[in-house]
This record gives sequence, structure tokens and C-alpha cells, in this order.
Amino acid sequence: MSDNWDDLPDDPRSLDEAEWQRRLPPDSFQVLRHKGTERAFTGAYWNTSTKGTYLCRGCGEPLFASAEKFESGCGWPSFTAPLEGDAVEEHADTSFGMRRVETVCAKCGGHLGHVFPDGPGPTGLRYCINSASIALRADED
Repeated sequence: MSDNWDDLPDDPRSLDEAEWQRRLPPDSFQVLRHKGTERAFTGAYWNTSTKGTYLCRGCGEPLFASAEKFESGCGWPSFTAPLEGDAVEEHADTSFGMRRVETVCAKCGGHLGHVFPDGPGPTGLRYCINSASIALRADED
């Protein structure tokens, strides 16, 4: 996990590209700041069952609970809902000739992934999230 969250400004969206690049590992920088995507089945969390809270890799904001994580078979960590209703923002994404809904961290604006209407109940949603955009804070036993 990042140790740079404590010195973030109140509004992390005010950081410039050079500062984000200094703070983030290259894969996280590419995903969070340039809307990149890691290859399926390669990220750190696609197949983990560790209990805990998934935080934004950019700013440390709690985004998803492991209790909402499920195996979707898509190769990325999948969740049925954000931890809090306002932790994740959704935006229309028409890149690559597709119509999708992009998900971003509400605090820092970092790209997380996309949400699709093909998940299990009760929400019926699948938040398909890049491992490079999140960090797992494991529960203490």
C-alpha cells in the first residue's frame, strides 16, 4: 500500500500529472490517471479471497468491502456494490466504439474500471475493477 496518503492535499484532484507519477507505481499511474486497463487474470486481486477493505490506490479512500467481492470469471476483481454509495462515481464511456459506464474514485477522480448490469443479486451489478487501482487493507484476525 502507498505511504503517501497522509500528505495528500484536501482535494487530491488538484495534484498535477508529475506529482501523481511520483506518488504511484507505473501500472497504477497508467490505470488511475490515464484510464488504462491491466490484462485480465494478471492483477494482484482478481483471484484473492482475503477479507478486508479495498482502498483507492491513489488516495486511500475506502471503496469496496471483500464481502461484496465475487468470482465473475472476467479476470478482474468484481464487486456487487461500493462500500459507500458515494465512494465511486459513474460516468458514460464511449471509448473504443463501446457504450460502458466508467467508475472513478469520488475523492481523487482516479479511474477504477467499469460497472456492468450482469452481476449477481441483490444489485445485479458487476463492478469490474483493475487491481492496479486498488490496495487491500486486510482485516486483522
